[in-house]
Amino acid sequence: MGVYRVITINLDKAKDIAHDKRRIARSAEFAPLDIKATIPVEAQAAEAARQIIRDKYATMQTAIDGAATVDEIKAVMPQAGSNGN
Repeated sequence: MGVYRVITINLDKAKDIAHDKRRIARSAEFAPLDIKATIPVEAQAAEAARQIIRDKYATMQTAIDGAATVDEIKAVMPQAGSNGN
């Protein structure tokens, strides 16, 4: 008969990985607004857009921290290739 191995997922490590991916996605969304925020006529609109991004990722951070399973973490993560909207 075969040898069976059980794969155990370290939830804390999975959360750390998810937070790293969340930070990368957040930075990518901020990038186009970083320069606009330095242009006086565009600064106010850029800052408003940046706040929307901050709020979105703060909600995601809270959901990751409160996740009890890897599936819950996956459910809140932005999908690859999407802009997160």
